[in-house]
Amino acid sequence: MPQDTQQVDLAITGMTCASCSARIERKLGKLEGVDASVNLATEKARVSFHDPIRLEDILATMRSTGYGASVIEPPRASAPDERHANHHTTAATEHHAHGQPEHTNHLDHDVAPADTLKRRALISAALTLPVVLLAMVPALGDLPGNAWYQLAFTTPVVLWAAWPFHRAAAINARHLASTMDTLVSIGVLSAYLWSAIAVLTGRAMTDMSHSGHGVHVYFETAAVVTTFLLIGRWLEARAKAEGKNALTTLLDLAAKEVTIERRDGSGRVVEERIPVEQLAVGETFVIRPGEKVATDGLVLTGRSTIDTALVTGESMPVEVDAGDEVTGGTINGAGRLLVRATRVGADTTLAGIARLVENAQTGKAGVERLADRISAIFVPVVLGLALLTFVGWWIGTGSATTALGVAIAVLIIACPCALGLATPTAILVGTGRGAQLGILIKGPQVLEDTRRIDTIVLDKTGTLTLGRPTLIDVTTHGSLPKEAALRAAAAVEAGSEHPIAHAIVEAAKARTLDIPAATDFAALAGDGARARIKDQEVVIGRATLFEQVPADLAARGDGTTVWLGWDGMARATLTVADALRPDAPAALRELDRLGLTAYLLTGDSQVTADAVAAQVGIPAERVIAGVRPEEKFAMIRRLQEDGAVVAMVGDGVNDAAALAQADLGIAMGSGTDVAAASADLVLMREDVRAIGQGIGLSRATLRIIKQNLAWAFGYNAAAIPLAMAGLLNPMIAGAAMAASSVLVVTNSLRLRRFGR
Repeated sequence: MPQDTQQVDLAITGMTCASCSARIERKLGKLEGVDASVNLATEKARVSFHDPIRLEDILATMRSTGYGASVIEPPRASAPDERHANHHTTAATEHHAHGQPEHTNHLDHDVAPADTLKRRALISAALTLPVVLLAMVPALGDLPGNAWYQLAFTTPVVLWAAWPFHRAAAINARHLASTMDTLVSIGVLSAYLWSAIAVLTGRAMTDMSHSGHGVHVYFETAAVVTTFLLIGRWLEARAKAEGKNALTTLLDLAAKEVTIERRDGSGRVVEERIPVEQLAVGETFVIRPGEKVATDGLVLTGRSTIDTALVTGESMPVEVDAGDEVTGGTINGAGRLLVRATRVGADTTLAGIARLVENAQTGKAGVERLADRISAIFVPVVLGLALLTFVGWWIGTGSATTALGVAIAVLIIACPCALGLATPTAILVGTGRGAQLGILIKGPQVLEDTRRIDTIVLDKTGTLTLGRPTLIDVTTHGSLPKEAALRAAAAVEAGSEHPIAHAIVEAAKARTLDIPAATDFAALAGDGARARIKDQEVVIGRATLFEQVPADLAARGDGTTVWLGWDGMARATLTVADALRPDAPAALRELDRLGLTAYLLTGDSQVTADAVAAQVGIPAERVIAGVRPEEKFAMIRRLQEDGAVVAMVGDGVNDAAALAQADLGIAMGSGTDVAAASADLVLMREDVRAIGQGIGLSRATLRIIKQNLAWAFGYNAAAIPLAMAGLLNPMIAGAAMAASSVLVVTNSLRLRRFGR
C-alpha cells in the first residue's frame, strides 16, 4: 500500500442484495487509485484511496450510484486538559466510551429495518389470505365481484408492502443498473398490472375451470410473492442482527462511568464519578467490588480477583495484586483496587478486539468475491432469459397470459438472494462466535488458509508450558511434613523479589497455607536467603549453604531445585520449573484429530524439550530445540521448502517473525496481546485447547460457506430451466426463492452452537 494511501470505513444505506454490493465496488473501482470492499451483511465498505482522489469524490460517487454513505469516525480519547472544558458535551459523546466506535449504533441498525419488514410482512399476509381464498377456492370463483375484491386486497400489498422492492428497482433503473430487486419488482408489477387491466376492462376471468374467453388474473401471484419475499427479508434481517450480537455484546462490556481520585482545593484526596470517555492515561481510578474495570490499567494498591470470562473466555477468575495488569470490561471480585490507566479509548484491549472482529467481518474471502462477480452479471442475464421465455411461450402457445405467467416465474425464481448472503452471513456468525470464545479471526482469508494447513509448529514456553516458574515438587527428609517445609520456605522467600521465590510464595498461597511472619531477612547474593521464624534462623538456597545434605534430598533434573534447612542441615528441597499446561496433552490430541502434524520448537535444551514433547505426545524426531528467536523464522521457512503448509503458534512477541512467515500465524495471549499484527488468529485465553478450537471454528465457517454457495448455485441452476419450461407456478417460485435465502441464513446460524 503506498505511503500516502488513506483508508476509510463507510456505513452504506440502500443495499438490498449482492448485486448492490458488487455494483458499488465496480463503480468505486473505476476511480483511479481506489480499492473498495463492500460487505452486504454488515452494510459497510472499507475504501482505500490516494491522491488525486478525495473522500468527497468517493461520497459523491456513492450518491450518484443511488446509495447513501456516511463516514464511520474512529474513536478519539480525551486529553486530560480537555475533560473539564468539554464536560458539557458528555451526554452527546457518551457512546464513545471505552473506545466504542462512533458508529456503534450502526451495529444495531438492522433492528429498525427488521421491525419495519415484520410490519409490512404481517399486513401483507393478512391482505393476501383473502386473495388466495378468492383465487383458489372453486366455490368462490363465481362470487359476484370476485375480481374486484382481489384487486382491492392486492393493491395495498403491491403498492405499499412491496414498496421497498419498487423503490430499489427505480433507483437502480435511473442509473441504468439492475439488481435482484429489479427482478422482484418487474415480476410483481407485471402480474398486478396485467390483472388490474383485465378487471378494469371487464375481461377478468376468475372461474377455476378456466372455461370462457376472459383473461385469467394473477392477483394471487403478486400478493403471495410479495408476502413470501417480505417474510424472507424479515427473517434475513433478524438473522443478520443475531449474527452481530456477539460484537454488540462485546462493545457493551465497556463501563460507562468511572470513579477517579483527585485532590480538592485543600489537598485532600476525594473521589469523583465521571463518564469513562473523559478518563485519561496516567490517571488513577477506583474499582469497587463487583464493578466493571473501566479501562486497561496497572493495579497500584489492593488485591482482588478479576472475572475475565466475558473478554478472554478464561473460565477461572484471575488473582490480581499491586503491579498486575487489568483489562477494561472485566469484572472485579470482592476486593477494592486502585488502578492507574495505561490505555484508554481506541487503544484499549476491548476496542482492539472490536476492531479485529469488524475487520474480519468487513473484508472478503476469495469465494465471496467470486459470488459477487457472478451476481453482478446474473440479473441482466435473467432479464434476458425472462424476455426470451415470454416471447417463446407467446409464439408457441399463442397465449400472452400463459407466456406472462411463465416469464414471471422465471424472474421470481432467479433472484439470487441466497447467493449474496451465502458468504457474509457465515463470516458474520463465525467471527462473532469466535469473539465469544476468545478466538479472534483477523480476516476472511484466514478461513481459507486454515483449510490448507497440514503442519503446526508450537513454541514451548508460554504455549505448551505456563511460561512462568511454578513449584512442581517438595521433598522432605525424615518426618518433616511437606506443608511445614513449604510454609517455612514461603515465609523466608516473602522478602525476596526473585522469580523462584515468587513461585514458592504463590504455591503456598494457592494451597491456602498460613505463612508465618519472618524477621531479619537477608539476601545471600547468588546463593539464596535467610530469615528468622520465631526463634529459628531458616536458610533457603544452594546446597552449599548447608554442612549436611541428606542423600535423599537430591536435585531433580527437570527444574531448578533449592534446599531448605536450619542448624546447618538441609531438611527439604523445593523444585521450580516452567510447568506443562494441564490441558496441553488434550490439545495435541485434538490437533492430531484435525489431521495436523505437530512440531515442538524451543530455545531450551534438547533434554528439556524432549521431556515436554514426551508428555504431550510429540515424537522426538519432530522436536527442534536450542533455537534462538531469530532462528525460528528460518525453521518455519525450511519446513515450507520441504512442502509443508505451516501454522505457527507463539506468544506474538518473540515469535513475531516466525508468525509472519508461517502460512497461518496463531498468537497465544492472556487478552492483552490482541494487537499482535503478525498473527492471523489471536487466542485470548491461555487454554492451549483454544488452538484446535480456533482452527476448527475457521474450518467450520469455511465449510458452512461452501454449503451455502453449493446450495445457492445449485438452486438457481436447477430452478431457472424448470421455470422456463413452465413447470413452476409463480407463487411456488416466490415461496421457493424466499425459502432458499432463509435456508442459507439458518445454515450460517448453526455456527452459533460451535464449541457447545
